Amino acid sequence: MNDKQWEVFCKFRDEFKAKCKEWEKLAQQLRDLQIQSAKKDTPDYPLENPIVYNTSLDSITQNDEINLIVIGDNPGKNEQLEKNKKYLVGMAGKIAQGFFARNPELATDFRKNVIILNKTPVHTAKTNHLKYLIKNGSNEIQKLIHDSQIWMAERTAKLHQDFLSAQNNDNCDTPRALEVWLVGYAELKNNGLFTPYKKSFFNAYKDNSDNAQPDKMLKSWNSVKVFQHFSMNRFSIDLNDFIAKNKINSLSEAIEKLGELHKKEIFTS
Repeated sequence: MNDKQWEVFCKFRDEFKAKCKEWEKLAQQLRDLQIQSAKKDTPDYPLENPIVYNTSLDSITQNDEINLIVIGDNPGKNEQLEKNKKYLVGMAGKIAQGFFARNPELATDFRKNVIILNKTPVHTAKTNHLKYLIKNGSNEIQKLIHDSQIWMAERTAKLHQDFLSAQNNDNCDTPRALEVWLVGYAELKNNGLFTPYKKSFFNAYKDNSDNAQPDKMLKSWNSVKVFQHFSMNRFSIDLNDFIAKNKINSLSEAIEKLGELHKKEIFTS
């Protein structure tokens, strides 16, 4: 990262950490609901962090090359453990890590070159348990789940756009453009859990176009892709089916086209 990119990243990281501290004021209310929501279909597990800041962000240094932001859903059972407090470290994360390791042509180490974020830092054992929290929680809890999505969407979009702007202003050789992969296709659909995130995320890019910065909006928006989630290997199954159906030989080309296809399906619906 150049100096400006490092400044942009540090600002985002520090604001995110502070916001999680603020949201942790509702930890006890959340904990009770999270325990209840998991009882119907999840074995008992130690619930240690109702709100999860991704501590892997603290390990990123200016010397690291960041070429991808991956946005998952919300922290699960493994992510919220005190020994972890990191995103995508469960089975889905292992699948993602394995995918990039098996495809060196993508030149991406999932644990070194990727900023991993979520649509909300509110933990549930399964993503659909958020519905229970929304239905049975207080107005404060409902507002938290709604507002945290909006905050994450707006700040992540700003991180992406500012990072690209800093890259473009660098006098050094231009490295690959930072991409954003939104993974978790189903709940981004209309009336899905993450509709607030989807709307705020798109508007954060559209605002640049409305504010006489159409080129900036176009370049950054073109770097956003949408995919199935890594969990249960859905990402790879979807990608392999797309490759076979369209007879594409290049993995990078297939990723580009599939990510654009799903983006149009989600953001034009």
